[in-house]
Amino acid sequence: MRTLVLGRSPDRVAAVLATLRADGFDAEGASTDDEARAMLAGDGFGVLIIGGGVEPDSRAALKEFAAEHRVRRVVDGALSAPFDAYVRREFEPVIREVAAAG
Repeated sequence: MRTLVLGRSPDRVAAVLATLRADGFDAEGASTDDEARAMLAGDGFGVLIIGGGVEPDSRAALKEFAAEHRVRRVVDGALSAPFDAYVRREFEPVIREVAAAG
C-alpha cells in the first residue's frame, strides 16, 4: 500500500516519511500541489496524507484529484510532537486498514 504524504514543511514531511519507512510502509513525500498531482497521477497510491499547513482550497482540490486517481483514503493530519508517536497513532492504523480492505 503506497502512501503519499503532502506537507508544506519539507522537514515535517521528512519526519513522517522516516517513521513510516522505519515501520515498513511504502511512502513518498511532496511539498507542492503540482508535485503531489504528478505523483498521484502515475504511481498508484492508496492513501494520501495531507498536512495541516496545506491551504483549504488546495486541500479540497487535491482530495478531488485523489478520488479521480483511485486513492482509497485521504487523511487530514496536523502533526503534534512527538512526531513519530503521532504518525504511529494517527496515520499507520489508517494505512493498515486500507491495505487490509484490499
